[in-house]
Amino acid sequence: MLQNNSYICREITKPIISLTMKKRILWMFAAILTCGLTMTSLSSCISLSDNPTTTEADDGSARVTETLYYNLQKTTVYKFEYASTDPYGNPCMLSGVITVGDEVTKQTPARGILLYNHFTIFRADQCPSAGNLAVQKLMSGSGLITVSADYYGFGITNDKNQAYCISEANAQASVDALLAARKLLTKMGYTWDDVLFNAGYSQGGQTTMAVLRLVTQKYPDIRFTYTFAGGGSYDIPETYRQFILSGETAMPATVIGVLLAYNEYFNLGIPYSDIFTGSTLNNIDEWMFSKQYSGQEINDKIGSNALATFITPTMLDLESDLSKQFMQVLDTDNLSKGWQVRKGEKITLVHNLSDAAVPAANTEKMYQFFANQGLNVSKNKADNPDIYVLLEDMGSELQPAHETGALVFINETIATLCQILNITPWVTITPDMMISL
Repeated sequence: MLQNNSYICREITKPIISLTMKKRILWMFAAILTCGLTMTSLSSCISLSDNPTTTEADDGSARVTETLYYNLQKTTVYKFEYASTDPYGNPCMLSGVITVGDEVTKQTPARGILLYNHFTIFRADQCPSAGNLAVQKLMSGSGLITVSADYYGFGITNDKNQAYCISEANAQASVDALLAARKLLTKMGYTWDDVLFNAGYSQGGQTTMAVLRLVTQKYPDIRFTYTFAGGGSYDIPETYRQFILSGETAMPATVIGVLLAYNEYFNLGIPYSDIFTGSTLNNIDEWMFSKQYSGQEINDKIGSNALATFITPTMLDLESDLSKQFMQVLDTDNLSKGWQVRKGEKITLVHNLSDAAVPAANTEKMYQFFANQGLNVSKNKADNPDIYVLLEDMGSELQPAHETGALVFINETIATLCQILNITPWVTITPDMMISL
């Protein structure tokens, strides 16, 4: 399995600091999650019945468009298209991928399904169907089938502005991908145990919690075995407020992406000149809409983490009518209010208090949201809570601190997956492999 996964690690990681062997191994997983990152994600665990409710979005148009085999990872990748809705709620076709390791065959059932919600991307070739499958390939050997949506704005909708951090739209894209993938897998002859993991970090973490909200409200027959979410902007107006109060963000491209998406898909119609300033205003089409640049490349072009570098003074004033207009629509997509979590949901949330990319206030808001509903939530794992919130200062051993949070998050996730599936870790990292990073 080492040989199957080593080249992925060499491609998407590099030694940025000197770590002990154990910490370097964990960093490798975190780097995979946060590569190309802005706001990333790994998600949670769900199990679905055959209740007709789960087929609501399946109109029979789902189809596999391409099948690839990766010999090094011993993984088969099925690219597929499926019926869903755009951010306005109109019917559309979206794309995604299904990955199946060689240990799963049509005679050997999978241990379950992992719904993986991808992290922040801005470049067209960073979406799952374009080949960005590092996390999915690493699942080979776990016995899990993975399903991943491109989200609206990538894959076959690449000509559209991405619905960046619009949690309702991205959650619908993920759930519809899952429902369609299950139908396709059944037609292909695959079977699996009734266990499903939904996971994501950063933007993926936000999408993961949005998936939980969506199935709670719309798909009562879908039950999550476990949900893993880390570093997500669950309370997106609070995220923006924190950035304004601090005057900076570790990832400027994400702030721009949020403002563009909510301005467009909530029909605000605000001129870009009222929102952005300087070189950002002059290069919106190239930097953000061409899908040619990663988040880090956009950040480098902006050249500063200070919000005043790329946002107008009016937007920096939380009391201005313009800011209030944005905050109002952001609040309609706030995951820390307005819904009831089902009793017994198993959830782990992880956030680094030092995170300057996605403020930890997001996870504190979710903790209070859970507590106010009388759920079994605790920040102490020894309490054996249904909802465990790991919210502490993890420092910035990895740069930026958002990646340190990812390191801790992936460690918690892998450990819990192995416990639930009653397996040992399926990837072995050797010193030779680490030296090659």
